Amino acid sequence: MSAPAVEAERTDETSGPPRLAVAPLLRRLHFYAGVLVGPFLVIAAASGMLFALAPQVDDVLYGDVLVASPVGGAPRPLAEQVEAARAAVPDGTVTGVLVADDPEATTRVVLAEPGLPEEYSTTVYVNPYTARSQGQLTTWFGSTPATTWLDNLHSNLNLGVPGTLYSELAASWLWVLSLVGLVLWIGRRRTARRRVRALLVPESGAKGVRKTRSWHASIGVWALVGALFLSATGLTWSTYAGENFSAALTALDAKAPVLDTALPGAAGGTSGSGEHSEHGGGQEGTAPVDAAAFDRVLGTARGAGLDGPLELTVPAAAGTAWTAAQTDNTWPVRLDKVAVDADGSAVTARSDWADRPFLAKLSSLGIQAHMGVLFGAANQAVLFLLAAAILTVVVLGYRMWWQRRPTRADRRAPLGTAPKRGTWQRLPLWFVVPAPLVLILVGWAIPLLGLSLVAFLVLDGVIGFVRSRRRAGVG
Repeated sequence: MSAPAVEAERTDETSGPPRLAVAPLLRRLHFYAGVLVGPFLVIAAASGMLFALAPQVDDVLYGDVLVASPVGGAPRPLAEQVEAARAAVPDGTVTGVLVADDPEATTRVVLAEPGLPEEYSTTVYVNPYTARSQGQLTTWFGSTPATTWLDNLHSNLNLGVPGTLYSELAASWLWVLSLVGLVLWIGRRRTARRRVRALLVPESGAKGVRKTRSWHASIGVWALVGALFLSATGLTWSTYAGENFSAALTALDAKAPVLDTALPGAAGGTSGSGEHSEHGGGQEGTAPVDAAAFDRVLGTARGAGLDGPLELTVPAAAGTAWTAAQTDNTWPVRLDKVAVDADGSAVTARSDWADRPFLAKLSSLGIQAHMGVLFGAANQAVLFLLAAAILTVVVLGYRMWWQRRPTRADRRAPLGTAPKRGTWQRLPLWFVVPAPLVLILVGWAIPLLGLSLVAFLVLDGVIGFVRSRRRAGVG
């Protein structure tokens, strides 16, 4: 790009109708946040695209154990299927059984096995028509090894708890970048008559950085709602912001009720209500139970109105009940639970989806949609396209940075310069007065956003101070 073109771009930014007084500050914030957080967004979007395809990956890698073969006839009793799993894993203790409603799916018998890491189990996949094992996998909350790897890649880069900082930082800034970008793009529109079209459609005939910016902004507008959704739902179960969100739900009495698994006359016992509590997570081994009890619990749960796929969980300790929980996370969801007494013949408590507080429902549905399961294949396709849009916007942002570089022989530089420093000094009073309080509240609710913003301000101030001292020294 030639030097005259660069100068034309600068003239375009300052000409036309008056801009918002806060626009220069927002432009500087958008620039620096995009440059610094962009790599985290790229990783999150790329790994999210892969995770969206997890069901198809499972079908390819584990179809021989996930799909019952042959299919036909009446399913064998659960007792026979559990015994087949026990024979396949002699040193394991059965902790639960997942009964599918898909006639081609295998029954999943979950066993606690010595030597497995915490939260992991051995799952034996049993053909329900022959009561024979088709294979076994080490699973994490019911997820196959491939899905577990993709899940952890997206959430923590397979680095464990320290790695979660990357995804939380990306989610913390995604909504800020999206909204600030929208404000800046709206501020550039010349007339109200063409504003809507100009926001949504790239500028025809534009060249150079102007063309890149047009595509960057238009794609960003199309992806805006999805980006805000991913940011919000991602933060709800992040490490630090997620804790604040959970605390807020508790304060509002808006968390999902916990199923009471204490048997009448026995000391307490409850069933976990977390997102992973219904997916066959590992647990402490319990004393072996009569395999026939699984059939009684299944019959009791069906009689209580729990249709669809069910997870039956063995009592965790003496004096506690069995649990039978629906696990259908595809809309319309079926997520009712019942507690069943020790012999499997009577319901002692229940917790229905319909009785959950609105915010608890909204949080659960949001997480399922974020994971690509709420609306099935359509949900996966939307997530894939949304991740691709975010990737494109970030790449175009970096391209703009490169295109804005000075190209004159006496000013040549590899990258463009940042928006002008010191714009905060010209901010209007209505913005300056409430800004600190807003920043404190946002920083408390989303700690990584607050900390990284403070770090940016300190670094920017130090750089400005050093440069001013150098200029003073040169003068």
